[in-house]
Amino acid sequence: MVKGTLLINAPLMLSQERLEKIILDFKLKFEKKRLNDSIKKSDDLAVRASRINEQYFGSSLALNSIKYVTDQNTRFGCCNYQAKSIRISQRIGLMPEWVRDYVVLHEMAHLVEPNHSKAFWDIVNRYKFTERARGYLMAAGLVSEEPY
Repeated sequence: MVKGTLLINAPLMLSQERLEKIILDFKLKFEKKRLNDSIKKSDDLAVRASRINEQYFGSSLALNSIKYVTDQNTRFGCCNYQAKSIRISQRIGLMPEWVRDYVVLHEMAHLVEPNHSKAFWDIVNRYKFTERARGYLMAAGLVSEEPY
């Protein structure tokens, strides 16, 4: 990228079709990075998680990392409860704050209950916008599992 322009040097023998695919791949890659950087600047997930930990878990949860990722397009997040790390789809960063809070709470609840058991949903349903957020995520095509 030079001053906002994508400059590509390609071998003369490269077919136009192949060149166009390479250019499209680069454009998508740079756009994802730009979007992810923008979201990270405007939404500090660690601060959000700390607030939710305090409010819903009495600051009892240990979380090693929480970050937005660009390679998660069909799920809103995932939690590795053993490593105590959470990954949130960068698509969530574009959604309203109450949806982002729900997603962070949902993933943090997996630190307590690693599955979608009744105990898990009892934790998640303490959030007053759970049903509303789930509806929003369903409309966005990011929720498939049914609550207990």
